[in-house]
Amino acid sequence: MKKYAFFTGLLLILGIPALHAQKYSNEFLAIGVGAKAHGMSGAQTAHVQDITAAYWNPAGLSEITAPFQVAAMHAEWFVGVSQYDYLSFGKSLHREKGSFLAFSLIRLGIDNIPYTINLVEPDGTINYDNVTPFSAADYALLASYGRKLGNPAIAVGGSVKIIRRKIGSFGGAWGFGADLGAQYRKGKWMFGIQGRDLTTTFNAWSFNPTEREKEVFTATNNEIPSAGTEITRPRFILGAAYRAKIGAKTTLLPAIDLEWTTDGQRNVLINSKAVNIDPRIGIEADYSGIVQLRIGAGNFQRVKDDFDPEKDVLVLQPNFGVGLRLGRVQLDYALTNIGNVSQVLYSHIFSLRIDFKERTPSVPAFNP
Repeated sequence: MKKYAFFTGLLLILGIPALHAQKYSNEFLAIGVGAKAHGMSGAQTAHVQDITAAYWNPAGLSEITAPFQVAAMHAEWFVGVSQYDYLSFGKSLHREKGSFLAFSLIRLGIDNIPYTINLVEPDGTINYDNVTPFSAADYALLASYGRKLGNPAIAVGGSVKIIRRKIGSFGGAWGFGADLGAQYRKGKWMFGIQGRDLTTTFNAWSFNPTEREKEVFTATNNEIPSAGTEITRPRFILGAAYRAKIGAKTTLLPAIDLEWTTDGQRNVLINSKAVNIDPRIGIEADYSGIVQLRIGAGNFQRVKDDFDPEKDVLVLQPNFGVGLRLGRVQLDYALTNIGNVSQVLYSHIFSLRIDFKERTPSVPAFNP
């Protein structure tokens, strides 16, 4: 176990110089929030109408009727090594105009990583007491606002986000960005558009290695990490959804999102060097506003066939979810592979949402 911890920590430390040169910046913000959304593979842009809209499309905040709403989500993978958490709360500012303000916090982190750079003493002896833990974590704080326009069928919204990425005490980055979104509802049809990182999000990295750390990097033929900048280019999501009544108590909600990127060719369903389109498809069946069943498909990719390397096959990521509404409490669960980043095929995601009533001031009794 100690040998495993040594190499784990060593590889993570030596990998720091490559962090600021990666092609995909802030990919932890591409995972998504809420078990409801994950159960539908993230097809949310057109119809989202709870506080998770701060992430999926801020315009959807205008559909919240509760005076105050909070939501939380937890997920993990790699047998619990990596933790992914989300917390959001918001308040209605003007009910008639659908004006709603929300704050959200997202964290993706790996904690208790063994820091083994001081494992070997200057005289060559190994001292496990010199192994100390550190964390590598990404944070995003979002301030979001949504409201309806003069035409109540149209809503707009935006989010400003502050990003903090930190690797122990020896490296970190600050980033800033903004998202904008809009929704249009006409009868049973819903349409949405969101632009993420419209300002082009910049992450400025800085490192402060000690002299001892510099010596180890030099002795192991590794580059000493230096300051750098990551750039997250804009992406656009177009969505459509349709709410159909099936019987007296059942409602079906099919939805589709198309994510457009222009930062180079990706392995998505429709791809080129100029434009890439990644579809996400989901459907929710709601019974009497109490129980929901969800399925979805996303992450369409072409990969080499296991038995014929000359042949490409199309694969996708299926998702499944259930929801339960108990008064002002919404419980959701999804079975999915978060980010499709591991050999662990599926992850369990749980989320909670609570609507709070507005406190009614008590009126003192009148005693003539």
